[in-house]
Amino acid sequence: MRDLVALDLALGPGLERAVHEVAASGDAFCVLDQRLSPRARAVELERLAPTHVLDAAGRRARPEGRGVEDGVGLVMLTSGSSGAPKAAELTWAALEASARITQATLRDDAPPAWFPCLPACHIGGLAVVLRGVLSDATLVWGDPERPDSGPDLGASHVAVVGAQLARLDPARYRTVLLGGARPPHALADNVVTTWGMTETGSGVVYDRVALPGVELAVVDGELCVRSPTLFTRYRDRDRPTCVGPDGRDDWFPTGDAARLDEGRLTVFGRLGYVINTGGEKVWPEDLEAVLARVTGVTDVAVTGLADDEWGERVVALVVADARDLDGALRAAAEEAIGPWAKPKEIRYVTAIPRTTSGKVRRGDLAHVH
Repeated sequence: MRDLVALDLALGPGLERAVHEVAASGDAFCVLDQRLSPRARAVELERLAPTHVLDAAGRRARPEGRGVEDGVGLVMLTSGSSGAPKAAELTWAALEASARITQATLRDDAPPAWFPCLPACHIGGLAVVLRGVLSDATLVWGDPERPDSGPDLGASHVAVVGAQLARLDPARYRTVLLGGARPPHALADNVVTTWGMTETGSGVVYDRVALPGVELAVVDGELCVRSPTLFTRYRDRDRPTCVGPDGRDDWFPTGDAARLDEGRLTVFGRLGYVINTGGEKVWPEDLEAVLARVTGVTDVAVTGLADDEWGERVVALVVADARDLDGALRAAAEEAIGPWAKPKEIRYVTAIPRTTSGKVRRGDLAHVH
């Protein structure tokens, strides 16, 4: 067994050095979310179960922690967008594969120089740091609240979520990776949309195409992945598997509904959140993209609630400049998708519950008013 060291450090050079040191030791690490309240921090530590915590004051042991098997490099909580976060274990080999594949894919005449600005407690942010630790990337450190400042410091690449993309000029970077929630309708040519999850070791699909070495399959409507970047197990249970089109049972079922068209991936959303209304299916993310384009809407989320007549009724939670948009919202839904997609209920709210990476916390939507 090896130690699991929780890094309680801000995004910056100190975190990079700490990850280098843990990698050299052969132990494993996790990164704590420094934004959490004391109560939420206690829950985070319980789920991760590190044996040690390393912060600016030094390293201290946690007798209640649990070690990891040899070869495990990272324990990371999933985003929690579709339920309670799960602690996934990834090997050093998987982390190295992710860094290597990404660097090779994005390399031009020189290795990418990354500006880290996403929280390292999530896989999209940590993956940037790991490219500097485990591959040949240069990490250009600056103020993570200023993703627009990276090019001035020498950065050529950046990974962001939608809210950060709105605060920078993509043209100043060679490449901008965009993850998190569904992307905006129009994107600059150098903005690359990504699909991935904690369990896949960060993004493994760029602009709907799998990265080299990553295999995709759709089995009974569900996206399944086989990749050298995959996690090995959760802290409290084995990794789920499914039988792929080749008859092997080493594929990972992602829980996302998807379609493959000659190798190009379309993800509809989480299978557990599709809305069955009057015999028709409505994918929340599809409808959200439509409603978000209605003038006056600043944010939106869609959920389904039990309904005696329809089975489920479509409910739209809308953050808007005005509260008289019902007609426009329903007309947009009917025109883009069909009459069954028109929200039966529209709630005007002050905010949509989202994770730090911008994903809608769908499990919380029914209680938002």
